[in-house]
Amino acid sequence: MTRSRARARAAKAWAGRIATPTAPAVERFTGSLPVDRRLYPHDIAGSVAHARALVRARLLTRREGARLEAGLAAVRRELDRGRFRFLPSDEDIHMAIERRLVERLGSLGGKLHTGRSRNDQVALDLRLWLRAECDALDGAVRRLQQAIVALATRYRDAIMPGYTHLQRAQPILVAHHLLAYREMLARDRGRLRDCRARADELPLGAGALAGAGFPIDRRFVARQLGFRRVTANSLDAVADRDAAAEFLAAAAITAVHLSRLAEEIVLWASEEFGFVELPDAFATGSSMMPQKKNPDVAELVRGKAGRTIGALVALLTVLKGLPLAYNRDLQEDKPPLFDAATTLGESLDVLAALVPHLRFDTARMHAAADGLLLATDVADLLVERGLPFRRAHAITGALVRHCLATGTGLRELDAEVLRRHSPLLTPALVRQLTPARSVARRRVLGGTAPREVRRQLARASREAAT
Repeated sequence: MTRSRARARAAKAWAGRIATPTAPAVERFTGSLPVDRRLYPHDIAGSVAHARALVRARLLTRREGARLEAGLAAVRRELDRGRFRFLPSDEDIHMAIERRLVERLGSLGGKLHTGRSRNDQVALDLRLWLRAECDALDGAVRRLQQAIVALATRYRDAIMPGYTHLQRAQPILVAHHLLAYREMLARDRGRLRDCRARADELPLGAGALAGAGFPIDRRFVARQLGFRRVTANSLDAVADRDAAAEFLAAAAITAVHLSRLAEEIVLWASEEFGFVELPDAFATGSSMMPQKKNPDVAELVRGKAGRTIGALVALLTVLKGLPLAYNRDLQEDKPPLFDAATTLGESLDVLAALVPHLRFDTARMHAAADGLLLATDVADLLVERGLPFRRAHAITGALVRHCLATGTGLRELDAEVLRRHSPLLTPALVRQLTPARSVARRRVLGGTAPREVRRQLARASREAAT
């Protein structure tokens, strides 16, 4: 290595203004390389597009541009293969790549930063990463949707109690309950796609804050990198982290949905419910109690939602007091962003693997959906015979109170008891009430009737494939 290249490797980018070497404690405190090194594919892609723009603007010759692209490809190969040697002086992935490029190409490597600041370079890398991560998480959510739809299809005729306030409320189909989560996940996919669309703006060319001082064709760069638009304001381009905040908001809501599903799996797998049997491969035992089978996977999905929610709060707190334009505080956007994306992706993947192996105890669920859960159907019978609903509700409530006091079921009530509460009720009428008939009555669009749930399943199967 030549002496000039060694000096270039050791010197900071701002060494012309700041003569004193950075203190080791400051190096450690300000460095972001352990976090942002994952951005290297995006940083190199952005650098290749920028090099081509410099050639287009006649700030580089075609030969210089070709050498820069070849050098960047060689650096990319080193990073891909784990052979890139990071140095203690590498402050972040952007400077590490530039340092290595200068080592390989000499002064030509230093030309790449013409018309570019780390401010718009970082903003570009982040948007490239966001686009890719939105696509990856959209795919992970789709796979969980497909697993849920397949499970719902397998148990499409099974009946279970529906709940409000965690109290048994009315009979519903198991498939109907599961499809509620499919709908939540559909909205999550919509939010991720919305985020991707808003992140699809090119910030490169904004410079440090005022715009590049050279005739960089930003629309050309946008086409090179597949961006639909270029940012309209250079100050906003380098200071904006709305897309990151929106991504974390979408991730946090998705994590909450996963946590709710996980909570129900925990409840259903308990002996108190006994609705579902966990697969051994997705459960753990106790180091002390031999009989235990713990739903640790679902519990961790539930717990990790807190990390994702915390990431959103962390980023919004970083942003809330920042004046325009760039501030070093923005370096703190990536730790919560990357952690949330990884955490959510892992939670989606493990649930998508767990869900197909769940086994429902359909007989137990059906029994739990019977009895007093048919009270609403009694009230509906009275309404069909001309009573106002409020009057029918009161009559049925009194019947329920009688059943609880005497330990009898609605279908066991004799003619005298029924007549005492309402002359419109007869034993033959009440005995017709079953969980299956109750479910079949809910034929409204979006209801739990078998015919309607089959329609929902067909639609869900089509949509989950895209």
